[in-house]
Amino acid sequence: MRWAATLSLLAVAAALTLLGAMAVSRISDNGAGEDQLIPPPLSPALVARGAYLAKLGDCAACHSLPGKPAFSGGLEMATPIGAIYTTNITPDLTYGIGEFTLEDFDRALRFGVARGHTLYPAMPFASYANTTPYDVAALFAYFKTEVPAAAIPNRENDIPFPLSMRWPLSFWRMMFAPRPHPFVASPGMDEQVAQGAYFVEGLGHCGECHTPRALTMQVKAQTSKDGPTYLSGAVIENYFAPSLRSGGAGTIGDWNEDDLVRFLQTGANDRGIVFGAMRDVVVHSTQFMTDVDALAAARYLKTLTDETSNGAVVFRYDNTVSEDLRAGDTTRRGAQVYLDNCAACHRPDGRGYDRVFPELAGNPVVRAPNPISLTSIVLAGSRTPVTAGTPAQFTMPSFAWRLSDREVADVVTFIRRSWGNDATPISASDVASQRMAFTGASK
Repeated sequence: MRWAATLSLLAVAAALTLLGAMAVSRISDNGAGEDQLIPPPLSPALVARGAYLAKLGDCAACHSLPGKPAFSGGLEMATPIGAIYTTNITPDLTYGIGEFTLEDFDRALRFGVARGHTLYPAMPFASYANTTPYDVAALFAYFKTEVPAAAIPNRENDIPFPLSMRWPLSFWRMMFAPRPHPFVASPGMDEQVAQGAYFVEGLGHCGECHTPRALTMQVKAQTSKDGPTYLSGAVIENYFAPSLRSGGAGTIGDWNEDDLVRFLQTGANDRGIVFGAMRDVVVHSTQFMTDVDALAAARYLKTLTDETSNGAVVFRYDNTVSEDLRAGDTTRRGAQVYLDNCAACHRPDGRGYDRVFPELAGNPVVRAPNPISLTSIVLAGSRTPVTAGTPAQFTMPSFAWRLSDREVADVVTFIRRSWGNDATPISASDVASQRMAFTGASK
């Protein structure tokens, strides 16, 4: 998970100076406002559970780099104040977590405190705070016994003094991070829905990308109990992580549980294909979900509604544009650009080809209130994920070299307002700003 930090976070802080299979006994309040863990006996089942949870938590995406030992860290996370580098979490005694006790591991995972200093919220400890005692112990057992130790030194963060001081983060953590507590289902919550909530709100840390953040960089809603802002969509890394609620345009209201399960396990369904940072989430994490857990997550997500809309907005296809294009009518602005560059894969009717080239008609990414994702895909291109369920990879090329800002704006607006889509247009100046973020140049 990549964290988009801002100067306001440190300025404000400085100014203020999947349900566990077993229960583990706890001793409340060890004097530090935390709980002590008494680990269960080490067993193959415990380690196997930990290995599975490490995938669900997407640990490899941030702590592993191609060509280097697994979980040895080193991924660069760019922020406005400098670069943060992920740490070595192998059991190496010098550079990793080899000296960690279970309590040390728990404090880092759920409390965001790693042996003497507060972690940057790039580590999603605020989401991991609901992890059950058994699952904390399972993760610890896996990393300590199954992950090979790698003597890879941790790289120093490239953040200049005084912004590099960690103590202000303690105040941020006390003000904005939830008090760690094992997951408790809401009264009356179905058992399967609760199982999905445990993953989505916890180790899956879906809210870290799909929930908007305040100026001080905490997510505005940590769980569904905090209101309809949770999973309502947010901008991250030049993309708009779409709403995972059901209701208004740009949400997954038209997706059923099977659509969601397929998307989680393969990165593609008949309605859309994963893009941006979510591709790594599917490759490293959700493709490994069991059928039971994937269905539980889908069932939980379908309980979340967009309370700001007047009921569900059902997409209704309109074939007017399709008929015009087939008749050679390109008088609509952007129509000719679409025919020349997009129609071969996405078709004149905007229907695309299932799980290969996504349909554009009714696509929640196309209909999202923020057009940044569609524009970024046009500029930067995209690749489908390679998973066990989708072994073939398809690539959409970048069109940044070929299309001007005006042409990109025209074709994106055309797509967002065709075949029944009714989203807002985008301007050439907006495209120019996004192009600068990708290429550092204008066109």
